[in-house]
Amino acid sequence: MMRTAISLMLTLAPLSALAAEPQVEIVAHRGASFDAPENTLAAIKLAWEQNADASEFDIFLTKDGKIVVIHDPTTNRTAGVAGKVAEMTLDELRKLDVGKWKGARFAGEKIPTLDEMLATVPAGKRVFIEVKCGPEIISELDRVLKASGLKPEQTAIISFHAEVIAAVKKVRPDLPCYWVVSLAPRGQKPRTAEELIKKAKEIQADGLDLSANAEILDKTFGDKVKQAGLKLYVWTVNDVELAKKMIAAGVESITTDKPGWLREQLAK
Repeated sequence: MMRTAISLMLTLAPLSALAAEPQVEIVAHRGASFDAPENTLAAIKLAWEQNADASEFDIFLTKDGKIVVIHDPTTNRTAGVAGKVAEMTLDELRKLDVGKWKGARFAGEKIPTLDEMLATVPAGKRVFIEVKCGPEIISELDRVLKASGLKPEQTAIISFHAEVIAAVKKVRPDLPCYWVVSLAPRGQKPRTAEELIKKAKEIQADGLDLSANAEILDKTFGDKVKQAGLKLYVWTVNDVELAKKMIAAGVESITTDKPGWLREQLAK
């Protein structure tokens, strides 16, 4: 009897270890942006080192039709140099330093191109590519994605712009596309599950990527979204208790500035 009990304990041990792993996808926000300069090769490589399941980053189209990875429409904040991304060429943008603001050890980090970021993606991982401009980027986006060699399921497209999601789905129906929405936009009424589901269906989105708001997004809200056949993701969570509330609401993926840290906290 003792031998059987010991054998059973040994058999169950690996299952216990697996159970400790958080049951939610951990997405690095602009790479591991708490520790490295956002939207850089340093940040996305660190995200993979921190065992993120995926990494999110933002894209714009340059004056000469190239796709670069940067969050703002201007270079002011991260490069300390005034300039509009859409009015600058790739060569002009590549001369800027977008790392030194985060610390001397990151000095020299350049604004990456989309293909450079995609080249870092390991097997079994994926990226959330947030389109910050309009549908004019889609032709070049399609070309770069096809050239990357990554599978369609590894390159999800996200955007606040519903028209971008709709346009991508017309050109590349095989790509996962998620509509990004703030649940409590400033000066407006909170968004409801019903209105978001309706719009998501209209634009052929595969899911919703929502601001993490425990007052609005509860299990009832989450159940409605999932029963509609949509994926449910949230951003940007750097608080363990909020992350747990989102998981309880049925969220399948959480974007965070601290992927390694959040994974460790949720596994406790």
